[in-house]
Amino acid sequence: MIERLREDEIPAAVSLWEAAGLAHPWNDSTRDIRLALDCATATILAAHDEAGALVGTVMAGFDGHRGWLYSLAVADSQRGKGVGGKLVAAAEDFLRAQGAPVIRLMVRADNEAVSAFYESVGYERGEFLVFGKRF
Repeated sequence: MIERLREDEIPAAVSLWEAAGLAHPWNDSTRDIRLALDCATATILAAHDEAGALVGTVMAGFDGHRGWLYSLAVADSQRGKGVGGKLVAAAEDFLRAQGAPVIRLMVRADNEAVSAFYESVGYERGEFLVFGKRF
């Protein structure tokens, strides 16, 4: 089942992100999760196994111009079972309901496995440069 991440699941989500290589020392994952959950045009969706354990997340946000996907993570034990595709579909539904006309996401250039996954669920590679600034 896919539903909004609950407050009590934040530590489990951070652990899932760490295991998936999505947590980095320069980002505070707990803060990032709380910011998304507190934003009217963003959410974090959670997938659970039959026992109710958190096995996947995806962050979705709409900036008023385009939708964005972040932090798609699926537990190793659940990979290849369709969990990632269900999370992406649910995030797309959320962003569509927000009014997003397009969805973008970023994948590290050398991460071919993740690139192949996104292509398998209908995303196309774009030729973009990404710039950033931390505060």
